[in-house]
Amino acid sequence: MNSPVLVAKGLGKAFRYFRSNLSRFANWMGASIPPDKEFWAVRGIDFDLRAGEALALIGQNGAGKSTLLKLITGTLRATEGSVAVNGRISAILELGIGFNAEFTGRQNIYQAGGLMGFSQEELAALIPGIEEFSELGNFLDEPLRVYSSGMHARLAFSLATAIRPDILIVDEVLSVGDSYFQHKSFDRIRKFKEQGSAILFVSHSLGDVRTLCDRVLLLDKGKILKDGPADEVADYYNAMIAEKENAELIVEQSRDDSGWLHTRSGTFDVIADSVELLDAGSMEPVAVARVGQSLMLRLVARVNREIPQLILGYMLKDRTGHVIWGTNTWHTKQILTGVSDGQLIEFLTTFTCTLGPGSYSFSPALTSTDTHLVDNYEWQDNAVVFEVVNSDRSFFIGSAWIDASFEMRRISYDL
Repeated sequence: MNSPVLVAKGLGKAFRYFRSNLSRFANWMGASIPPDKEFWAVRGIDFDLRAGEALALIGQNGAGKSTLLKLITGTLRATEGSVAVNGRISAILELGIGFNAEFTGRQNIYQAGGLMGFSQEELAALIPGIEEFSELGNFLDEPLRVYSSGMHARLAFSLATAIRPDILIVDEVLSVGDSYFQHKSFDRIRKFKEQGSAILFVSHSLGDVRTLCDRVLLLDKGKILKDGPADEVADYYNAMIAEKENAELIVEQSRDDSGWLHTRSGTFDVIADSVELLDAGSMEPVAVARVGQSLMLRLVARVNREIPQLILGYMLKDRTGHVIWGTNTWHTKQILTGVSDGQLIEFLTTFTCTLGPGSYSFSPALTSTDTHLVDNYEWQDNAVVFEVVNSDRSFFIGSAWIDASFEMRRISYDL
C-alpha cells in the first residue's frame, strides 16, 4: 500500500472571542485569560491520505470543511493536534485568492504563481501550457475584473495544475463555469490520480464524489461522522439530510456479497413489501436484462398509518452510483390521496431497456411530496440490482442504446 502523503492527528481549531483587544493581546503574550466565547470549528480530526487516493470531504454548510482545508494548507494555525504533509500541495480553495482584479490574467499568473513558490523563470516556461489548457485566448491579457466566474475558475485551475502536485486540493471551484471545462478539469484530475497524486476533493455534488473518489469523510458539526467507501458514505449522507428534518427517521446499511451497498431509511409509515424487476410480457423475474427488452418494475407498498398522499419515485444508477434517470409520480401527476392504514398498493412501471451493457440498480422512494426531505416514509438505495447484456443488437459502446440506423447513397456530380 502507498505511504501516507498527509496525516492529521487530533486536529482542532477554536475561534476565541475576548472582551477586549487588550485581553486578546495579553493572551497572545502568554497570560492565562479565558475567552469570553469559544467556538470549535473542527475538533478531534484524525485521518490520512495516501498517494494515488482520492478522498472527498462532504457535509452541510458549517460542518467544518473549509476550516479543515485551511488547516491542511497552512492558511490557518491549528489550536490543537497536527498535520504532517509529505510533498507539494496545490490548492484551489476560493476563486480570486492571490489574484489582483486590476492585473491581467498573465500578470496574475506571475503574482499568484510566485506565492505558490514558483520562480519567474519556471512560470515563464509554464505559461504556454496554462494558456493552452485554460483556453482563455486574448482574455489572458485583459484585466481580471472583466472575467466571469467561469473564467476565474479556468485561470485558477490551469495555474494550480500546471505541474502535477503530490496533493491536489479542490474546493467547489469546479462547480462554476461551463460543463465543457468541468469535464476537461475532471479528466486532468483523474490523470493526476493515476500518476500518483493524492486528491482531496470538496463538493456538494454526490455524483462527482461517487465518480471520482475512493473514500469519503462526512463532517458534521466539526467532527468526522463517517469515514468509508464513497457509495456507503454518500448514501448515508443523503439519508442523514432527511433525518435532520424528521427525528423519527431510521437509517440501516448493509453490503451484499457482490459489493452493492443497500441503504434503507425512513419513518417506515409506508414500506415496500416487495420490489422486483420483471419481463413485461411473461411477468417472470429478470436478473439479466437484454438491450431493447420490455421490462416492468413492480413495487407493493404496505401502509402502516393513514397518510394524506403517497408518491413513488425511482432513481436508476450505474455501478459507480451515477444517476442515469429518475422521476416520481408527483411529476407524472399521479398523486395517490387518502391512503388508509393497512392498505396494500401495487405500483407497476413499464419501460424499454435502453441501457448499455453493465450493472445497474433501481432505488425506490416512498414520500409525501416530490422530495424526501418532507416525509421520507421509506428510501431504499439499490433495492433492485440487475445486469444488462447485448445479445441480439448490433455492437455499440456507452451507457445508452439508441435505435439508430444508417442510410447510405452514392451521389454523383457532373463536372
